[in-house]
Amino acid sequence: MNNSSQEVDDTTLVSEALEGNRKSLEQLLQKHQSFVYNIAWKMVLNPADAEDITQDIFIKVITGLSGFKGQSQFSTWLYRIAANHLLNLKRVKMENLITTFGDYGDVLDKIPDTDFPAKGVPTPEDLMIIEDAKVGCTAGMLICLDREQRIIFILGEIFEVDHNMGSEILNISKDNFRQKLTRARKDLYTFMREKCGLVNKNNPCRCRKKTRAFIEAGWVDPDNLQFNSHYIKRIYEVAGGGCNEASTLIESQYTEIYRSHPFQEHDFVKQKLSEILMNKEVRKTYNL
Repeated sequence: MNNSSQEVDDTTLVSEALEGNRKSLEQLLQKHQSFVYNIAWKMVLNPADAEDITQDIFIKVITGLSGFKGQSQFSTWLYRIAANHLLNLKRVKMENLITTFGDYGDVLDKIPDTDFPAKGVPTPEDLMIIEDAKVGCTAGMLICLDREQRIIFILGEIFEVDHNMGSEILNISKDNFRQKLTRARKDLYTFMREKCGLVNKNNPCRCRKKTRAFIEAGWVDPDNLQFNSHYIKRIYEVAGGGCNEASTLIESQYTEIYRSHPFQEHDFVKQKLSEILMNKEVRKTYNL
């Protein structure tokens, strides 16, 4: 997720931040905020919750920065804090709404199929809305995985973290990381193979056919797209190096669906950093 030259910079920024250099501290967080936010967003499927979680993670990072001894890459240390925080969160809203693959499949089956738009060829604006429905629906499938499976799938499959870094982040063996990733991939892709029409064209479910119902249910807001906005790149453009390629052509097609999700970049970052640096514990730690 970060190259070696960037890690040298991280080490310098950590040292300067610990010496009280506020600019270095801000720069350090800015370099990593997008990855932390996108991991959180994928875990909880709610932009506002992801923002709050990112802020909480950074408070832990800042107040614990003196504990970074350079025994691993800074990014590994940071993502370990992020993963632990995400695994130990109180149950979030979407986890109460989306429980199992069976329940999720039943909901999709009951949603009526209606053309969107009702008539004619979709406009570019319509296609953006349909894409928002697709990203939201496929991201929702991740919530059906238990938290450990979810974080491993997000790190290993979507962001292409290899088993060396993944095992360090989650404090498990390399073999265990690979096995858990294989299981998460199997559970998710089995569901998609049986329900989703994106790859298996024999399945009747189509994003365009479900979009109108998603809008009527309030899951998609055409005037305020949640999942297909605020981005410049797709995840595959910023992720790692393909160390965990899916084992079959069909699986790789499902993987591509997730790696082509937008990599969200919000303007809230600078504002949140200012709020973080106003936190009493942070100010006490750095004498701000």
